[in-house]
Amino acid sequence: MPTMADVARSAGVSVATVSHVLNGTRPVLPHTRQAVLDAVDELGYTPNTLARSLVTSRTRSIGLAVSAISNPYFTEILQGVEAGALEHGYSLLIADPHDDPDHECKVVQLLHERRVDGMIVAPSADPRELVSYLGRHRVPTVFLDRVIDGVIDGVTGTVGGAVGGVTEGVVGGVTEGVVEDPAGGPQRFDQVCAENTGPMARLVTHLAGLGHRRIGLVAGRPGLSTTAERITGYRQGLTTTRLPYDDDLVVHGDSESAGAERATAALLSLAAPPTALVTANNAMTIGALRALRDRGLSVPDDLALCCFDDFAWADLFSPRLTAIAQPSREIGAQAVRVLLERLAAPDRPARTVRLDCTFVHRTSCGCPDSGERGRSSRSSQSFQTSQTSHPSQPSQPSQFEKGNVS
Repeated sequence: MPTMADVARSAGVSVATVSHVLNGTRPVLPHTRQAVLDAVDELGYTPNTLARSLVTSRTRSIGLAVSAISNPYFTEILQGVEAGALEHGYSLLIADPHDDPDHECKVVQLLHERRVDGMIVAPSADPRELVSYLGRHRVPTVFLDRVIDGVIDGVTGTVGGAVGGVTEGVVGGVTEGVVEDPAGGPQRFDQVCAENTGPMARLVTHLAGLGHRRIGLVAGRPGLSTTAERITGYRQGLTTTRLPYDDDLVVHGDSESAGAERATAALLSLAAPPTALVTANNAMTIGALRALRDRGLSVPDDLALCCFDDFAWADLFSPRLTAIAQPSREIGAQAVRVLLERLAAPDRPARTVRLDCTFVHRTSCGCPDSGERGRSSRSSQSFQTSQTSHPSQPSQPSQFEKGNVS
């Protein structure tokens, strides 16, 4: 098997120069770099990553702990993480915590024992033990999709994110903060996620603008930051359109299909059920549709539907689903970039990066089919207008006057 010394002799350079070319540790003249790469190709040289990790104390690997990998949303995030890691020469070790705090700690410990350079984790609804472990062991970590602000006993989360708009998948905002390690001293955790509050409010104001007065919400698992933020957005949308909040119209589908099916059935059993429904993730959208089918109800004739999370086949449903699309691949890629920045500068302030979402206007909300397939031309400016203005009571179409669908 050829060695680095063989490559150096073939290219007519020093072993140190070959190392600089392969590891990117120092600029090398273009013609010298090409000579080294040609020698590597000719000899079939493969770097000994194990030996290099012993020297550098780096394995050039990233641990990814994400639940529900079968969910299309997390699958696309995984693809973004994988692409970002590969681009920078890192391998990926993947584990599924199953959204269970105890199992979460076990898989994160296993990844840590594999000597990964850093971790990207979508935390569970109770991440106290997780944060405590990562803090004690000073593991460079980026929290993905869900933030941990204000949910840690004994570990104070002061990282926050501003509410943003619905635009074309760009970075929405960056804030700084520090999570305190219970053992003493600051432990910095970066966070990357999508905007949740503003986009959810956008769905509610859209339905209210169509005349709906009773808008139901199938929310996610209690304890998750995404659940709390989307409920806040729901209430914000009601306030904007001067609709009263009714606790009976908010049910929890526990972020999965079966739970959403049960929750939607409960909403439909109310004496005055909603005339419109918002589901807070893609899995719960499927469950809600099953509940509607079982009752023989059609969308949008009997009940209008909007969903948080767009997915590949949302445009294939009849009617096509009006949705909020999260920049899932970019979330994954951004998490890798933030982690690598943390590895390069361990002492820099922690930050939360929030990426904007896109409002995808189709027909399940009850709007006529414009013939366009895909993303709406509605801009973030129109969203901001709906957020800040207080329109008069919108007119109610006749099918909503009874306030029920039975």
